[in-house]
Amino acid sequence: MVAPSPVLLAVGETMAMLAPSDGGGVVDAATFLVDAGGAESNVAAHAAALGMTARWASRLGRDALGDRVLRQVSARGVDTTGVVRDARHPTGLYIKDPGRGVRYYRAGSAASHLAPTDADSLALDDVDVLHVSGITAALSASARAFLDAAITRARAVGVAVSFDVNHRAALWPAAEAGAVLAALAARADVVFVGRDEAETLWATPTDGDVRALLPAVAELVVKDGDVGATVFESERRTFVPALRVEVLDAVGAGDAFAGGYLAARARGLDASARLAAGHERAALTLRTYGDSIHDTAALPTPHLDRTSA
Repeated sequence: MVAPSPVLLAVGETMAMLAPSDGGGVVDAATFLVDAGGAESNVAAHAAALGMTARWASRLGRDALGDRVLRQVSARGVDTTGVVRDARHPTGLYIKDPGRGVRYYRAGSAASHLAPTDADSLALDDVDVLHVSGITAALSASARAFLDAAITRARAVGVAVSFDVNHRAALWPAAEAGAVLAALAARADVVFVGRDEAETLWATPTDGDVRALLPAVAELVVKDGDVGATVFESERRTFVPALRVEVLDAVGAGDAFAGGYLAARARGLDASARLAAGHERAALTLRTYGDSIHDTAALPTPHLDRTSA
């Protein structure tokens, strides 16, 4: 009998993403790419590509953009049956305009209306790890309450909690976000945080300082860009350098890293192998444009392939 694959449930906002197909500006573009972009659904898609059973739950508008997002996330091997369609609030949208940045249209979105009642509806019976991020906490008071309730439910039934700090300065300032995100991180079993964002949020310039702030987290992963990443487990500290790649677009690399790390963790691999798998998955994304993973999802992650025999 083949053992069932470990189950990851990722919960959080995914929006429709609009970008010029030719990489030029919005004003002059003749054609556009419409894709799905969201940290948690990206992590789920990477985990699915690496053999985990991956699910994504959230709220989407009962509209055409919601239909498209649902279809695209499903096409990446992610179970979307836990997504609620909201007839009263729209699917969020963001537009990538090269040279001008990114513009978000997410105020009042369906995902911003996530609430504790949605946490009560999460199917956790066979879930091994719940993956969430700090983005949800920034969307609205009700979404923050939802995140708190989801973590509480997972911990109550013995489901491991994975938390990516994912501070978004455009959503809330560090002065407001810092204490909230630290409290959420302290309740997780696995935490992902960038060294630079930790310094911004908590005045912790080194990975050791971050560990001192969050001493009880079972697996604290501090990523330091192109330098590498460190995982702290109890008294152990393991560092693996980043891969050297030509970076075309850094957006989405953190989600890829988390997906690779969690897939390796599900296989019971050691700290070095988990970090290596995260780096390898991130490297695939760094070599593509945009935070969609449609070009990288089906590609192998060499370290996992080497250790799967």
